[in-house]
Amino acid sequence: MSKILSIGTAVPAYKHRQGDILDFMQRVYALNETDKRKLKFLYKQGGIDTRYSVVPDYSLPAAQWQFYSPSENLEPFPKLEQRMKWFQREAAPLSLQAIQKCVENFPDKRVTHLITVSCTGMSAPGLDLELLELLQLPATTFRTSVNFMGCYAAIHALKIADAFCKADKNSNVLIVCTELCTLHFQKEHTVDNITSSMLFADGSAAVLVSGDNEQEGLQIDNFYSTVALKGKTDMAWELSSRGFLMTLSSYVADMIEEDFDELVQKALAAAGLSKEMIGHWCIHPGGKKILEAVHNSLGFTNGQLKHGYDILKEFGNMSSPTVLFVLERIMKNLNKEQPGKIFGAAFGPGLTMETLILSS
Repeated sequence: MSKILSIGTAVPAYKHRQGDILDFMQRVYALNETDKRKLKFLYKQGGIDTRYSVVPDYSLPAAQWQFYSPSENLEPFPKLEQRMKWFQREAAPLSLQAIQKCVENFPDKRVTHLITVSCTGMSAPGLDLELLELLQLPATTFRTSVNFMGCYAAIHALKIADAFCKADKNSNVLIVCTELCTLHFQKEHTVDNITSSMLFADGSAAVLVSGDNEQEGLQIDNFYSTVALKGKTDMAWELSSRGFLMTLSSYVADMIEEDFDELVQKALAAAGLSKEMIGHWCIHPGGKKILEAVHNSLGFTNGQLKHGYDILKEFGNMSSPTVLFVLERIMKNLNKEQPGKIFGAAFGPGLTMETLILSS
């Protein structure tokens, strides 16, 4: 048995209003007046007020840009090397902020395992070794990385941590999910690029999972996952010389609305539970349409996804850390709200749907 003891979250210094990002996109895409109105409508309906980025450019005049070339067509456009250079410079300090918040109340700070999660930057030696050194962890610390799994990767990492803790009750596993999605903006005026530039943001979340049942925390009860192969081409994430390329079809929300209730029923049945026993719903806010799809699929009527909507509004979709931002918000409100089971879910390429059940 294992428990989530704490969660710490962090965002970069640059806070961008959605309206400022819209202005940047309208300028870069060189839209006509009709397309500008369409894009403005999409941004207003997206349910996001602010997003954070390691790139200051999205709220600055062109003369002050640091990441992009201050030219009309952004040429020379940032290549993969430049994007990874920024990731290597920014990811570790941001991760460290989240970790410090996560472990500040951990009595002996004795971490036995380190799991790093990212789909927006990779190198070897990578983020795991950088954090090992910054945290002054023993060189013998067990390390592993979860890469390129997208928005559901945090739950996958929790699965791994749970297995470590079940194998050894003395395990204390630190998970760090850090994504710098805004490094991968693409300037071509396509539906996928417009959707990505409207939703994604940067952030980091750290989670401490322990095999010590005497500690206070959220007990990890069960995991359940499936892949809707009919959607494998509708959500994808690929490498290119000009950065990472996102495919995000509008059909994803439709598929989630169609399939999610069945997934929940199967996950609950595997844990011997019913929907009525779930007190809190920790759903990855991949976008407003995703939350609406879950809401409709489960027949919700009373604000069960409030924390997801709030995180989306304040931070946008940060990929893997986002569901942990939601879970942190739920944990902070457990004393105020009715305690009970927590059902979590996140979605990613495949179309993969991962779930977990926690006890408060």
